[in-house]
Amino acid sequence: MATLRVALVAGEASGDILGAGLMRALKARHPSVEFIGVGGPLMQAEGLTSYFPMERLAVMGLVEVLGRLRELLARRKKLIQTLIAEKPDVFIGIDAPDFTLNIELKLRQAGIKTVHYVSPSVWAWRQKRVLKIREGCDLMLTLFPFEAKFYEEQGVPVRFVGHSLADAIPLQADRAAARAELGLPAGPLVALMPGSRGGEVGRLGGLFLDAAERLRALRPGVRFVMPCASPERRVQLEALLAGRDLPLTLLDGRSHQALAACDAVLIASGTATLEALLYKRPMVVAYRLAPLTFWILKRMVKSPYISLPNLLAQRLLVPELLQDDATAQALAQTLAPLVGDGEEQTRGFDEIHRTLRRDASNQAAEAVLKLIGTLQ
Repeated sequence: MATLRVALVAGEASGDILGAGLMRALKARHPSVEFIGVGGPLMQAEGLTSYFPMERLAVMGLVEVLGRLRELLARRKKLIQTLIAEKPDVFIGIDAPDFTLNIELKLRQAGIKTVHYVSPSVWAWRQKRVLKIREGCDLMLTLFPFEAKFYEEQGVPVRFVGHSLADAIPLQADRAAARAELGLPAGPLVALMPGSRGGEVGRLGGLFLDAAERLRALRPGVRFVMPCASPERRVQLEALLAGRDLPLTLLDGRSHQALAACDAVLIASGTATLEALLYKRPMVVAYRLAPLTFWILKRMVKSPYISLPNLLAQRLLVPELLQDDATAQALAQTLAPLVGDGEEQTRGFDEIHRTLRRDASNQAAEAVLKLIGTLQ
């Protein structure tokens, strides 16, 4: 069996997880394979030779990107030259579309097969990007079925591979075991998840705590649990908690255990909503942006929903309270009935979980090998 050379580029931790799973599945099907590109510790552990540390690509926010733009552009240019010289059998860009789509385009023009794993949100906004994807990409691998449908309509070769989180999270999480592990008593428990970034917690943290105070009047005996994404977020949340009398447990990380343990979730729109869905926990989704950003996005976004559960259900399965509608009173009132009974939501979540549970890494590996003709 000839040696297969696979180039991969991941830009952040979530991409490192997906990349490592895909590499494992490729090795199982094609034992003589070598990996080059850029990835984190998990991908390196699977045998990737990383040209530079993945952390150099992980920048969030427009302002931060501007400060690092010269470095990012220089790194990308050198990476393109190196990969064209190395001539891998296939290049796989994992997420990080602002960095990887351009590489895919240049490599494809140089005759290298290209795959993009994880669709950017083109179906919601910046739909023109799909033209660039069609030009630069031999195959798009999507995590969600509604994305695959969009690409099919746009004439882009696509395969829906499912989501590795749906494979990893059990169809039924053990609530009692999670509570025992976290040392939390019986009784109604609500998880508060105002996001993992400083700006999000700044806009939503205090609001979520106000809503928690109001919820206690509606649901006496309710307790709260709040996972902190990092030590910085913990400091930020402790400051917001000062002077409040809330039966609340702060956790360092452990968001999956918090979701397994709770009865319902008040949550910021984002990837965590997918995790809450997979744990089958009824939720209310809230979001606030800077007013100008919200105004611009409202005009650009083509989708009727913003949260993943609703996009996946293609209907209003979970309440979304955005911007001025996200008041402490409204959040508490919407959440109160779900603490004891969120069955309509959880039935929908179960259906979605089963749809997304497709053994994503193996599906992706199969699609890649088929593309390069080593799998008939």
